[in-house]
Amino acid sequence: MRTPVSAPRASAAPPHPQWLENLFKIQERGSTVGTEIRGGLVTFFTMSYIIVLNPLIIGTVQASLGEGGFLGGGSAPNLPAVAAATALVAGVMSILMGVVANFPIALAAGLGLNAVVAYSIAFLPGMTWPDAMGLVVLEGLIILVLVLTGFRTAVFKAVPRELKVAISVGIGLFIALIGFVDAGFVRRGGGTVLELGIGGSLSGWPLLVFVVGLAVAVILMVNKVRGGLLIAIVAGTILAVIIEAVAGVGTRTDATGAVVNETGWMLNSPAIPDQFVTVPDFSLIGQFSLFGSIDKIGIIAVVLLVFTLLLADFFDTMGTMVAVGAEAGLLDKQGNPPKTKQILIVDSIGAIAGGAGSVSSNTSYIESASGVGDGARTGLASVVTGVAFLLATFLAPLVDMVPSEAAAPALVVVGFLMVMQVSGIDWRDYGVAIPAFLTMVLMPFAYSITVGIGAGFISYAVIAAARGKAREVHPLMWGAAAAFVVYFVLGPIKESLGI
Repeated sequence: MRTPVSAPRASAAPPHPQWLENLFKIQERGSTVGTEIRGGLVTFFTMSYIIVLNPLIIGTVQASLGEGGFLGGGSAPNLPAVAAATALVAGVMSILMGVVANFPIALAAGLGLNAVVAYSIAFLPGMTWPDAMGLVVLEGLIILVLVLTGFRTAVFKAVPRELKVAISVGIGLFIALIGFVDAGFVRRGGGTVLELGIGGSLSGWPLLVFVVGLAVAVILMVNKVRGGLLIAIVAGTILAVIIEAVAGVGTRTDATGAVVNETGWMLNSPAIPDQFVTVPDFSLIGQFSLFGSIDKIGIIAVVLLVFTLLLADFFDTMGTMVAVGAEAGLLDKQGNPPKTKQILIVDSIGAIAGGAGSVSSNTSYIESASGVGDGARTGLASVVTGVAFLLATFLAPLVDMVPSEAAAPALVVVGFLMVMQVSGIDWRDYGVAIPAFLTMVLMPFAYSITVGIGAGFISYAVIAAARGKAREVHPLMWGAAAAFVVYFVLGPIKESLGI
């Protein structure tokens, strides 16, 4: 766990307005306004890809369904409207997290959850996109109730400290893998599961941008240069714009997602745009049907689908706030962050807001750790990230200038910082070491935070029972382990019910 920056003496007057100190405790946490602004911008740039990626995932599904008032007859996907709504909801929820919970975590449409909603739920017989969004709102309302009643917080506090450390380390490995994949440094192999670059070699200008950006980030970090991650992102973007202007690299995939250029940019081309300001289209806001899905697929199917979404949201956020809190040095001796309940309340509202905004469930982003890695310690950083998202609704062309190859190095560096916490696990105690190991490795291997947490919880409970120590496991841990067993066998259950 990283050692938090030493706080100044309480008697010293803060170098910023007192109301700002009262709200965010900036000086108390050993930070500065400049550091929080910089950290917030780093977080924005490392997660701004969702503004481009979410429309590609759910926009085409909305178009194919042709209902809900998004598309005027179901022709071409209205990607600008999806992008604008994605940025708007992310901005509002990130600001709310900063003000209410004073924690440096930003929210946006959950990557992975949006694909589940788009391809597994919205395409069910008779379903429309508003019906699918209604399920997301229902899931968010249920989680909010669980938080307000104290149940979600109680489950989180029942998790052993060693497993919380393992969750943080596993997420570090996970986001490092995300960084390598987003940059195209690691890809699906021809005869292997993964391979380096293209055919085992580093080919193409975009990979050069990633390698140079990573080298810059590492050099600045080891030399303790403030703002090193943001400097690396900006430097990578400038290099990418120059390369695109000179070489005309182009993107790797076309508008349908088909690979047309192996050595192209992974997501967006970093060319200087013709215009920097656009008028956002917020027509998607409010396009949801709360109970419309019940008539289409039946109450049993609705319950199972909501449970699937709920469990993923329920534990993903727990892992994220532990990881970010550990990186920021904000956890107590039991591994709990400050204002745990407020963090979970805002995250629950994020699911509701994402469904109501018709852009899928919004959740806490582990990429927030990049801002923390650059010094952010308070909710002011989340407010800055949120404001950047709101500006992005008007400045979408400017956001498009930052390719994933320029932002991905920050994820790799932060992944390293989070993995350093592995020393907090007692590897001689197999009862906790094996669950910790499964938690850590299955997050990147299964490409899912939820799967890693589930494997850790189940194995921890089973091993404790096998050692005659079942009574030492908290009852809520047993309940969570049982819920994960159901989660892992949902596939056969749905098949047997024809869902």
